[in-house]
Amino acid sequence: MLSRRRRRARAGAADRAAVPERSRFAVRDLLSEAVAGVVQRPARSVLTSLGTVLGVGAFISVLGLTGSAASQIDARFNRLTATEVTVEDTGGNDADRVPLAFPDDADSAMGRVNGVEAAGVHWRVRLAPGESVRSTPAEGANGSVSRTSVVAASPGVLSAARPHFVQGRGYDRFHESRNQTVAVIGSATASRLGITTLRTQPAVFIGDTAFTVIGVFDDVERKPDLLLSIIVPRTTAEEIWGPPRDERAKMLISTRLGAATQVADQAAIALRPDHPEYLRAIPPPAPKALRDDVGSDLGQLFLLLSIVCLFVGAVGIANTTLIAVMERTGEIGLRRSLGARARHITWQFLTESAALGLFGGMAGTSLGTLVVVGVCLRNEWTPVIDLTTLASAPAIGLLTGLLAGLYPSWRASRIQPVEALRR
Repeated sequence: MLSRRRRRARAGAADRAAVPERSRFAVRDLLSEAVAGVVQRPARSVLTSLGTVLGVGAFISVLGLTGSAASQIDARFNRLTATEVTVEDTGGNDADRVPLAFPDDADSAMGRVNGVEAAGVHWRVRLAPGESVRSTPAEGANGSVSRTSVVAASPGVLSAARPHFVQGRGYDRFHESRNQTVAVIGSATASRLGITTLRTQPAVFIGDTAFTVIGVFDDVERKPDLLLSIIVPRTTAEEIWGPPRDERAKMLISTRLGAATQVADQAAIALRPDHPEYLRAIPPPAPKALRDDVGSDLGQLFLLLSIVCLFVGAVGIANTTLIAVMERTGEIGLRRSLGARARHITWQFLTESAALGLFGGMAGTSLGTLVVVGVCLRNEWTPVIDLTTLASAPAIGLLTGLLAGLYPSWRASRIQPVEALRR
């Protein structure tokens, strides 16, 4: 009885030994095969990954440049726009509208408000028909005629606008208190009027009134329209042409950083405590909305471009992988005949396409980073690149390669060993 059981046990062990063990594909071998498949055809691999490189590079570039531009917008906004408040003269209701709601001491009144650096009232002067700006007493005689606009402004406007004078200086409260006929002009206006130096005390004629030019400036930090205007004291303009008619007066206020909202809330009461409804203060807009608008417009355009490049890259990887499957049909048949299973073939070609996508993603990340840094250095910006973006970019290339290799890998796994070896 015992011998019979032993004979059966030995027969079962022999049967189990006769069954071949299923083949296995180690991860290490899979990766080495994928790298070898990519390295053996370097030129083809580079050209195949080019679309992925451009797509990922565009992705990094657009996000990096958008972030860097947004930071520059914030910085410039904080320096200028965030410290500028405009007060408009509404004049009250239609029934009892006043021609000029700003008081005579508007500059001093706003200067007493905490956070205000400089403030001044201004408006565009409406000249009578036939009046013009010229450099000679008689129109058209030995001088150039200019249709330059005339702006009446208190001295505080010059302090708030911060013009850069190349000759002379701006007028002050002394000139305004005595209604002196002086003017400051931009360098472009001075060139058109033929004024090259202030040593001869040149004058410009507005209508029949001569204004001595005491300052020429070539740039302003605020109100760039002043560069093409002739600026005269407010009191002198009121004496000659009267209060503003068609265009209501405004006040330009320069504040310290962070005080603009508070100054806007207090401006109307500080200027006209008896009738604050005559004035309306306009605080600076929110910088976040400005940054988001610029970033959105720029981002949508370039993200679309990066998606197109990634699609082209995916098509290139799929095409190359499919051609590789056709070229390596004999190799596939040999592997299958030696015990490789269908899923082993699938993983082999899928890993090769993923490796192409990963290499393209890494190269695109480097290229995009260099583009962002180069543009920022050229424009003297601070490069801003999110670390999450840098980490996700190679993953995007890897995902592109995986998706592109799905069909070629599946097709390779469907090749039968006998048919492959016949070719």
